[in-house]
Formats: sequence, C-alpha cells, structure tokens
Amino acid sequence: MVSDITTQERRELPVTRAERTREGRTYVPNCDIIERESELVILADLPGVRAEDVDVNFERGMLTIQGRVDRSRESGRTFMHQEYGVGDFYRTFEIGEGIESSKIEAELKDGVLTLHLPKSEAIRPRKIAVRTR
Repeated sequence: MVSDITTQERRELPVTRAERTREGRTYVPNCDIIERESELVILADLPGVRAEDVDVNFERGMLTIQGRVDRSRESGRTFMHQEYGVGDFYRTFEIGEGIESSKIEAELKDGVLTLHLPKSEAIRPRKIAVRTR
C-alpha cells in the first residue's frame, strides 16, 4: 500500500514500537538505502547525535536505529526564532534473510550514520563464464 503522507508528516508520526523513558520528541530519521553488488548501505541522518549515543540492533530480522540527543545544550536559551527541533531518533527496518547479520558495521560521521549490511553469498549475483566448444 502506498502512503500519501509527506516527509514532514512522517517525521512527526508517533513512535509506537519503543517504550520511552525520556520525555520529549522522537523523530524518524531520513534514510537512503543503496544496493551494491555485495552489500546494502543505509545512510541515516542523525543530527546532534554522538557515536556513543547511538544504538543499532539486529534481532529477528528487524534492524533498529536509536539515537539520543543531549538536550542540555538547549536549556537556558531563549530563541528569537527556532526551526530546528531537538529530540531523539528511532527507526526500524525489516531486513530479509540474505544479510550476514554478524558482519553488519556502523559508522557515524558529521551527523550521518552509515550502516553496511553485507549480503550472504547465496544471494549475491554470480557471473557465469561461457565456454566455447
């Protein structure tokens, strides 16, 4: 089913899968998924999140990204105009069986989380050599 909600509306959808222990907003980070011959790459925007405040979990085919933002830097400030909201991030993906879950790698640089999900040998494309007789 195709949804007609906008990106902004999706960002503000309530998070229903995670139980929250912290008050405040939780955003759905924008993500890009790139398929390469040997892996899937997920790029997730997590502005304001430090590497030590990111949790990436893979369990029963579900990949979960959770990032916590230090809100203390916003306290005590009075904004004349504010467009950027501060809050935590949460997103899940259902991942097929063709991923080597023990080899998933993650790195965070400049507010972008990059996840490398290596494909198993069974689903990688294979070039077949053609012989002549």
